[in-house]
Amino acid sequence: MISVPANVTKNDNYDFIVRPCFAINIFFITFDLLCSLSSFHIKIKKMQTIDNYNFAGKKAIIRVDFNVPLNENFEVTDDTRIRGALPTIQKILSDGGSAILMSHLGRPKSGPEEKFSLKHVIPVLSAHLGKTVRFANDCIGEDAKKLSSTLQPGEVLLLENLRFHSAEDKIKTVDEQEATRNFARKLSGYADVYVNDAFGTAHRAHASTAVIADFFDDDHKMFGYLINKELEAMDRVLLQSEKPFTAIMGGAKVSDKIQVIDNLLDKVDNLIIGGGMTYTFIKARGGQIGNSLCEEDKLDIALELIEKAREKGVNLLLPVDQVLADKFENTAATLVTDIDNGKPGYMGLDIGEESISLFRKVILESKTILWNGPMGVFEMPKFQNGTVSIAKIIAESTEKGAFSLVGGGDSVAAVNKFGLADKISYVSTGGGAMLEYIEGKVLPGIKAING
Repeated sequence: MISVPANVTKNDNYDFIVRPCFAINIFFITFDLLCSLSSFHIKIKKMQTIDNYNFAGKKAIIRVDFNVPLNENFEVTDDTRIRGALPTIQKILSDGGSAILMSHLGRPKSGPEEKFSLKHVIPVLSAHLGKTVRFANDCIGEDAKKLSSTLQPGEVLLLENLRFHSAEDKIKTVDEQEATRNFARKLSGYADVYVNDAFGTAHRAHASTAVIADFFDDDHKMFGYLINKELEAMDRVLLQSEKPFTAIMGGAKVSDKIQVIDNLLDKVDNLIIGGGMTYTFIKARGGQIGNSLCEEDKLDIALELIEKAREKGVNLLLPVDQVLADKFENTAATLVTDIDNGKPGYMGLDIGEESISLFRKVILESKTILWNGPMGVFEMPKFQNGTVSIAKIIAESTEKGAFSLVGGGDSVAAVNKFGLADKISYVSTGGGAMLEYIEGKVLPGIKAING
């Protein structure tokens, strides 16, 4: 603030001294504002999206994530990722364009395998789109070339599993890198435009997620609706969170979440730990864990994270009770004990009711919630109660006005299995990509387009 000196009268000297200073201040404020707006404009311009493009008469090759679970009859058991890609596909078709879809499915060891063929997703995809989806029995080669070249506006072509070719994801040696570029070049030749809409693979620098973008100029490579939604949801949680902010981290290993937890400690008010990694923390602080999972080489790190949380004023919550089992089976004999009172010959496979009650209170008081990873061995019905309960509590908190983001295979499976997905603010399609984004890493699939 500018003040008038005591020996200067306002009437005689105000215009001479104050107005020029005021004008100078206004100039710099305006200059800063214009710079900020300019930076913002540049950022938005770089974030090329399909909304800014007319696909009429164009062929778009779209990296989707159709890595969906199949049963023993090769039937899709969870179509979340397929449904997630629909808005982007439909936008392109409604513009008068055609869509060439490419994805991976599973982890084939060497070449084509029936159980990993993407032809198994066609019935579900066709039903959702309301039209027949054409299929190329290889993602490169004469069949793919012919089908893509004859594709008409409004038509959809699905290419066979990208990972049937090692050039998609094996890029360590110089020869492998060259093979990957050639593979990406062939894929790019099918289309006029490249669209990446696979957030679940955005953390991989693979041929179809990053390298292919090199063969399209800036005006012809862009993000689909799903990736945009993912990034908006992630940024709302990480950069614009309403307090209190609670993160819930589950899963088997501390080593998988060290950087995630470390980064979250600067953002959250509460950090809830569950799942198998609980026991590394419990043993680190002197508890008895019996035969429960533990990373012995991460005990010091667990203690460091506990201390960091204390120093930063973060309320770090560990389970207070557990469901123990005498074997890793759904038929195991069980007992419930305090979390520090593990039993020889028994392993902790779920959290107990007291832990659920403790976590419930914190979650219901939260305005922002991030959940990644189960509370127990969710695959076994006998040990799914903790995970299911947390899912229901998050849904309840969301109904009360909290913003909730759920990601990770088992966490998403829980909200889907019990019909809670529409009661969560955003259900992410990315597991590893979500975690790396939380860690603050640059995702290759995003950088390839966004720069």
